[in-house]
Amino acid sequence: MVMKGQLKRRMRINRAHASTRNLVAESQLHPHDFIAPLFIVHGTAVKEEISSMPDYYRYSIDQLSTELEELKIAGIQSVLLFVKEEDAKKDNTGAYAADPNGLMQCAIKYIKNYYPKFLILTDVALDPYSIYGHDGIVIDGVVVNDLTVDALVKMALSHVAAGADWVAPSDMMDGRVAAIRNALNDAGYHNTGILAYSAKYASSLYGPFRDALDSAPGFGDKKTYQMDPRNRSEGISEALLDESEGADMLMVKPGSFYLDVVRDLSENCSCPIAAYQVSGEYAMIKAAGAKQWINEHDVMMESLIAFKRAGSNVIVTYFAKRAAQYLIDNYPNN
Repeated sequence: MVMKGQLKRRMRINRAHASTRNLVAESQLHPHDFIAPLFIVHGTAVKEEISSMPDYYRYSIDQLSTELEELKIAGIQSVLLFVKEEDAKKDNTGAYAADPNGLMQCAIKYIKNYYPKFLILTDVALDPYSIYGHDGIVIDGVVVNDLTVDALVKMALSHVAAGADWVAPSDMMDGRVAAIRNALNDAGYHNTGILAYSAKYASSLYGPFRDALDSAPGFGDKKTYQMDPRNRSEGISEALLDESEGADMLMVKPGSFYLDVVRDLSENCSCPIAAYQVSGEYAMIKAAGAKQWINEHDVMMESLIAFKRAGSNVIVTYFAKRAAQYLIDNYPNN
């Protein structure tokens, strides 16, 4: 039996008061840690809620200003753009993806013109432009690698020409980081960043996102290019390869289910590490919160600090605005 007064170390001392807990916290969140995804659609006066992602919306370009203003007030500095393309503009080559007057390019120009302080990152993948819903060109039922990389290079260059600060290839084709980096250098875009989706798994958590962009695969699945969820060390190999090819930041996607991979990359790579809290993770928290099975706010914040604790420098999340506003309101000097 431990007698009163004999303990030399009482761990609860550092937990006794909120001020002490804040003082000794090992991991901290800041609004600057977040990248907010934005879904862009054709048309005017469009703000439509995504049914499988409650409280998240698709916007036409003319409706972006209100959302961008709110993000700015919350301290968000970075946005990641995705587009929902019209069926008439889809084919098997992704030709429209590089159109200088395309939806993505116009959205980039709008934000850069009216909100120049935002860091603009853009999704580089062919699935929004593909009649097959795959991230690459399909020949005889197979997603081919090298022809797809050529198309991705053209797409990335068009984004940067429109004003994108970073491109984010999410396709998982072999060699695409090196090809994009070489093309950017050749074109004189020496200051453009590449956020490589390095450890992107063939997850079952992408469903709401595919609803948002109408980009579900029309046949088969994406297991021939996205990673097997059973593999861990492969994520390190993919990340180190992307780093050697010229990536400036490395992504783990999904985030919450792959925190071990986030930790692996943070310990083995020199680039900053990003984690993507994907649509399925968001939807599960929202659904459980709506049922009052959990405290939605508290679980949101706990899930986000988990990314930081695991070693992530950057978090892509649909909770970005809400979490950042909470931090601004409650930790204004953070």
